[in-house]
Amino acid sequence: MADYAKVVVPGTPITKSNFKMVSKEGRFFLPKNTGSYSDRYDVYESTIALLARSQNPGVLFKEALIAILKVYYKSEKRHPDTNNITKSIFDGIEKSGLIINDAQITRLVIEEYYDKENPRFELELYKESLFNLDYTVYKRETPIQEKNYEPPANNKGISPKVPIRKGTLGESLASNKGHCSVCDKALVPGDYISANKGTTLICKACFGKLR
Repeated sequence: MADYAKVVVPGTPITKSNFKMVSKEGRFFLPKNTGSYSDRYDVYESTIALLARSQNPGVLFKEALIAILKVYYKSEKRHPDTNNITKSIFDGIEKSGLIINDAQITRLVIEEYYDKENPRFELELYKESLFNLDYTVYKRETPIQEKNYEPPANNKGISPKVPIRKGTLGESLASNKGHCSVCDKALVPGDYISANKGTTLICKACFGKLR
């Protein structure tokens, strides 16, 4: 029996959260063979399953596993949230028959890299009964360049070029970033309700639903 397996799948991983679930008899699932964009997830899951099985013929893990996942994105600026891609990846691995259930993954390390020419993910699986995982966080002797993250453009609020005076509508909008506290849509002057001394702003459409 194998103690270790490695799966390499080319392309940028996709996340299940990008697809609309439908409900049937109280259970949510992704539709298949609909001819719509949602089919893309099923195709990706099947691709993972096919490659995982072809790269590890005859391997079946039944026990707890340690997983090391290395993701290589094409772009440093535009890619899925790394913490959201594990579901799609392990759904495919489970579908391949390499594991029985993704609950077997009891320890998981995810590392993010960039490879413009060859985006991919590499997954290594180790039997927990035979392998152990150790890691150390230490301070760098020489700091590297900071990697800063900015909020999406629609969440940045009022432009800093607009002066805001205390005790005015501008102050209330700034405290709430100019968006409805319920639906998060941009507020239109005169079409919202102010509460909590101006710290909570609700558009009239949402306010009508709350009454």
